[in-house]
Amino acid sequence: MATEIPFRREFTFEYKRPERLSPLIRRVVAHNPSPFTFKGTGTYIVGTGKVAVIDPGPNLPEHVDALMVALDGETVTHIVVTHTHGDHSPAAAPLKQATGAKTYAYGPHGSGRAEAHQHGGNMEESGDRDFIPDVEMREGDTVEGPGWHLSAVETPGHTSNHLCFALAEEKTLFSGDHVMGWSTSVIAPPDGDMASYMRSLEKLLHRDDALYWPTHGASIIAPKPHVQAFIAHRRERSDDILKAIAAGDETIAAIVARVYVGLDPKLVIPAGRSVLAHLIELVETRRVHCDGPPSIEARYQIAR
Repeated sequence: MATEIPFRREFTFEYKRPERLSPLIRRVVAHNPSPFTFKGTGTYIVGTGKVAVIDPGPNLPEHVDALMVALDGETVTHIVVTHTHGDHSPAAAPLKQATGAKTYAYGPHGSGRAEAHQHGGNMEESGDRDFIPDVEMREGDTVEGPGWHLSAVETPGHTSNHLCFALAEEKTLFSGDHVMGWSTSVIAPPDGDMASYMRSLEKLLHRDDALYWPTHGASIIAPKPHVQAFIAHRRERSDDILKAIAAGDETIAAIVARVYVGLDPKLVIPAGRSVLAHLIELVETRRVHCDGPPSIEARYQIAR
């Protein structure tokens, strides 16, 4: 999922036809464009002969068929999932059935969330609750094939079970929805967590990846400035929310109206969830007061 401010750089592709991106990487883009997926979900194929598939994508027959055509003559050894949103993991099931490959991910949807940090009710509609990986991965765990190694990098925030995957041979990071090439990510409670997201962004600044391939949008050719811009944007958004509350906007609806001027009406609900994620962090750090647990319906004041 994605919205917020654009960091857009166009990329070219054809639905169904695999793109050769590097000696080790190909991509097949699903035909599921939307305000949250940009041009569609990019499914990556890593290696030649014996390959890994990263983020199989939505369970659309035409996309699964396109993947199978792209994989013709090769052996899928690993099906790797960055996180369990409906545009990333559902096609793992038909791909596993067709190839016999095992699935690899952090865990089921919500598996990285501590019960004590569940806020906002069950608002999330996009979680793929049918996906359970055959093999759970944690920081530094690796899958490999001839000429390639993929290492897990834990990056919770967009979802609690989000992983990025580093391809050592090309100093490339498959950044999933944590860092995208067209927009910032939606952080939607209860599974999305702003504090975790910010820590995960800071974590990437200590890595030396030369290039990111996100699941939505173009490659990110200057990763550190891109990540720094995302961090600055989120800090500015928190400041905007604090200013709105100080001006008397006590509800999320009022804050969204003030902060997101001219917002497409279709994005009002996602913007409200993003504001809630910021408010949860602001309440937890005692900069904002809320009567009861933070929620869409709650009222907020500057902490005294």
